[in-house]
Amino acid sequence: MSDTGDASPDHAPPPPAERPGGTLLDTLRVAVVMLDTSGRVLLWSPLAEEVLGWAGEHIVGRRVGGLFGPAEAVDTRSGGPPRLRSIPEPGRAEKMLAELLRTGRWDGILSLRHRDGHTVQVETRASLLVDGDGRPFVLASMVETSRLITLEQDLAALDALFDSSPLGVAIFDRDLRYVRVNEALADMNGMPASAHLGRTVAEVLDPAVAGELTKLQREVLETGRPVIDLVSMAPRHRGHRSVSYHRLVDRAGRVLGVSATIMDVTERVHAAAKAERVRQRLALLNELGSRIAGVLDVHRASETLAAALVPGFSDYAGVILHAESAEGGALPSVPYSESTPMRQLGVAAAHWSPAASRMLRRGQLISFTKESVFGTVLLTGEPRLVSSEEELRQTTFPDDPKIDAAVELGVTSLLALPLRAHGVVLGLLVVSRTRRREPFDHDDLALAGELADRAGAALDNARLYVREREGALTLQRSLLPQTVPEPPGVAIAFRYVPGSSGAEVGGDWFDVIPLAGGRLAFVVGDVMGHGLGAAATMGRLRTAVRTLAGLDMPPDELLRRVNELGDDLASGSVEGWMATAVYAVYDPSTRRCTLAQAGHVPPVLVEPAPRDDDPAAYTARLLQLPTGVPLGVGGVRFESAEFEVPDGAVLVLYTDGLVEARGHDITDGLERLRRTLSRPLHSLEDACDDLLAIMEPGREPDDVALLMARLGGLPAGSTAGWTFPAEASAVRLARRRVRDTLVHWDLVTLSDVTVLLVSELVTNSLRYAHGPIGVRMVRGTSLLVEVSDPLPDPPQERTAADTDEGGRGLQLVARTSRRWGTRHGPLGKTVWFELALP
Repeated sequence: MSDTGDASPDHAPPPPAERPGGTLLDTLRVAVVMLDTSGRVLLWSPLAEEVLGWAGEHIVGRRVGGLFGPAEAVDTRSGGPPRLRSIPEPGRAEKMLAELLRTGRWDGILSLRHRDGHTVQVETRASLLVDGDGRPFVLASMVETSRLITLEQDLAALDALFDSSPLGVAIFDRDLRYVRVNEALADMNGMPASAHLGRTVAEVLDPAVAGELTKLQREVLETGRPVIDLVSMAPRHRGHRSVSYHRLVDRAGRVLGVSATIMDVTERVHAAAKAERVRQRLALLNELGSRIAGVLDVHRASETLAAALVPGFSDYAGVILHAESAEGGALPSVPYSESTPMRQLGVAAAHWSPAASRMLRRGQLISFTKESVFGTVLLTGEPRLVSSEEELRQTTFPDDPKIDAAVELGVTSLLALPLRAHGVVLGLLVVSRTRRREPFDHDDLALAGELADRAGAALDNARLYVREREGALTLQRSLLPQTVPEPPGVAIAFRYVPGSSGAEVGGDWFDVIPLAGGRLAFVVGDVMGHGLGAAATMGRLRTAVRTLAGLDMPPDELLRRVNELGDDLASGSVEGWMATAVYAVYDPSTRRCTLAQAGHVPPVLVEPAPRDDDPAAYTARLLQLPTGVPLGVGGVRFESAEFEVPDGAVLVLYTDGLVEARGHDITDGLERLRRTLSRPLHSLEDACDDLLAIMEPGREPDDVALLMARLGGLPAGSTAGWTFPAEASAVRLARRRVRDTLVHWDLVTLSDVTVLLVSELVTNSLRYAHGPIGVRMVRGTSLLVEVSDPLPDPPQERTAADTDEGGRGLQLVARTSRRWGTRHGPLGKTVWFELALP
């Protein structure tokens, strides 16, 4: 076409990117052009306008030859519509028309000029047609080669996906019938690709698999939500498949069907199953270790072991141990024989039934022959896998009712595993499965062997702990008082509760020590730590306190002396020992109590507190004493506190195990103790039980020592005392007062010896003290006589020669009295002696 019309930019079509997506024809943009036999344009379609940029009113009626060849420029000098100036390719249009007229068709690629000057390559199909009047015309369709290349690439990629992909690929129509299937999927399904076409998955796959896949296909088709990597069984159970579905939608938004991608994931599923099995086994090992690690009782450890294996690993489990080892005895020292007692300890079952109870009976003695499976495992230490009923009947002895029960339960697989410790077999772990689950294999045997090794070590630790704990308890109980003295006017109750089985025995202790003159010393202590070392230190500490108490020391002085002993008390048991203690001395004749404590919990005094509304009311108060620091710290001072005790008051000494609880402040326990004691304590034994009953369930697993003493005075008229001036008449007056008092007490038979000894002690005080002399007599379980003077130095007993006139007074006192001694007081010293009552 040598001359072209004007093109108005007002009628230019919108750019392609602005047109909405539609069908495949919209994507290709097929332009249609009609020509007469001379090459003149008769029809120019809108898509032709889009492809080449020229409006139809500028092209129709003109020859097409001007569009061929490269464009030179667009002429806009006239100021009107742009005009195309071009040099057409010589003879190209004429050649095309000549071929069309000769053959009736022409196809090829043309380079046409766009209105803006660039070249557009189009693939053209032209045909020679005849209208109704017999006039010939040319109908040509054109498509941009760039769009065809993109489409052909997409189709090539789709073909390559179907033909060469190792994945199975299928396309389904809206009726969910196969439209296209590649060979990979055909091989997976075990039938030719052509056999799939037109059929649904229900007609191709197994019904059990097809039903689930059909449901998923419908959901994807209806909702558009894809299904990604769904693992299912392959047809005819040939492994596992991963299926992914996507809905197919054209560019106009119309649903065409569903695409499917199928991958054989059999190896992946098997690898995942193997990894999961390994994970479960590791989890079982960890769970078993965590569950039995802190159990320090053989029976409970056996129960925990059996329970940890059911139902995760087996249907039934039992732990069989040497009877001696089960009770904390030594490891077996001789090989197993048919006379070796074996005991069933831990048992567990997935489902308990009469048959299961016959097979697994907790606590029963079990026997089996040396040639049996169980006997062989005990003798050799090698695990055994039993996988048949015949082998099962050989596990113990012929006609064993337990084996009959196992057969009745359907047990088809059993593992007999040695429980070893230090190279010695101390028992068996027996686990079994019924026919309802897969039998044990060699992997299970290896896992169970590891479980048994860990369990054997844990059971041996529990056995050793039981031995040590029993030894510590025996030692501690032997060191604690079995009975306590109860002089007139004092009633005593006590309790000792060892720590729970989850903790070692501690060093809690108590003691009641009789002192001169009917006085009593009460002591409660707690050695830091647990085990045999703490118990041994407790025994030495108690011995030291009793020894020093015999010297009649004040409580603070006694604690100081004990503290000075330092590491001598703990030598060979614990390093850096510490202990808390409270020490009290009560004198029934004066109703006065003196206490000192070393870092201990405060004592409680229960005493009458009458009120207007309740004249018989009692109150319990924590005694505010100088706290001090624990024994073993060193370099500290202790202080005593003295107070008068009302008649019938109850002194309560205890260790911190009574009031401490995990997660609670100790003040809560002290207040709970005080409230419980704020009532009349008619029975000290019942009161001890009540205090133990209120302990927190979650308290620290510590020992508890509890000592309660009802403090009363001596009967009226049981004491007598006088003070004499330091004059010669003091001896005569003292003899007279003592003799008269003994007559009044109906103790005339003791008169002569008592008067003689008092005379000697008063004479000694006159000679050395030069101050007032006190004489005091107490009638209790014995007759106590005390002579006091201001001289602080105690008298020295010496052996007098035959020619000496004096020096025999203390010898006489020592030989005649049941016991005697001296003690220091705030104003001097006191020499005392005791005589047995007739």
